[in-house]
Amino acid sequence: MGKGNCTAVTEFVLLGLSDAPAGRVLLTLVFFVIYGVTVLANLGMVALIQVSIPLHTPMYFFLSHLSFVDFCYSSIIVPNMLPNTLQEDGAISFLACHIQFYLFCTCVVTEVFLLAIMAYDRFVAICNPLLYRVIMSQKLCVVLVCGCYLCASACALIHVCLALRIASYRSNVINHFFCDLPPLLSLACSDVTVNELVLFIVATFNETISIVVILTSYLFILVTILRMRSAEGRYKAFSTCASHLTAIVVFHGTILSIYCAPTSENSGDAEKVATVFYTVVIPMLNPLIYSLRNKVVKEALRKVLRSKTGA
Repeated sequence: MGKGNCTAVTEFVLLGLSDAPAGRVLLTLVFFVIYGVTVLANLGMVALIQVSIPLHTPMYFFLSHLSFVDFCYSSIIVPNMLPNTLQEDGAISFLACHIQFYLFCTCVVTEVFLLAIMAYDRFVAICNPLLYRVIMSQKLCVVLVCGCYLCASACALIHVCLALRIASYRSNVINHFFCDLPPLLSLACSDVTVNELVLFIVATFNETISIVVILTSYLFILVTILRMRSAEGRYKAFSTCASHLTAIVVFHGTILSIYCAPTSENSGDAEKVATVFYTVVIPMLNPLIYSLRNKVVKEALRKVLRSKTGA
């Protein structure tokens, strides 16, 4: 569109996911159920780790923060998405839109780094078990987690500051169900090459660092497991890592498909489906993956339930 069609905006309109009324009702119901499970599962995991002494280890310390981050970024998106899904469109103020993206970006980048740290934690636990408690000290764990939050906040702040420099938009209608950066940039009248380049570089850098740490850690883990003489030891090591690997593959696959590819290659509908997957579905799946496949977590849950019921 021409420059004459450009204007400053005070609010944006989110189109949501479906145009059909019946589809909107069904999606709202599905998302409501998923969000309920997400809240209960993630906050339940955090509470269980806090009250169960056997879970007071570095591995579960990181897992508690992963559950907290999953709860946070799902809560940033879904409660606002539910009423908007029922309507034909949903309005969100200019400031609220940028705040939503900032909080969402902070949580997602934090999860990227947390998954890498959890891979390193598994590397130390399996490859250096005798030194595990010494290397993964409480102080180091706190520093690593704080570093995740600080770096993620800095990344999000860079994107938001650049986005706030956009003076006008050719439309205030965002073809998405929340204020994500790529669809927002597609509406800008001014040149957003710098924004897109920074988004691509930062996302690719974060993903590359995270994936290198993960692959390196699991390469050493694999070598160590193959050297184990005990079949039971190999099985235990594999089962310990299986849940983490499942979460990594699911999460990083969707992130790479959206943020580490040029904007022009992303289909709007395909991007929305992928975004739904990692903003709505993955936060629900993570605690279930870690609990259903983890005997220690299940045993800790049974003990807590028995103590509460007096059995």
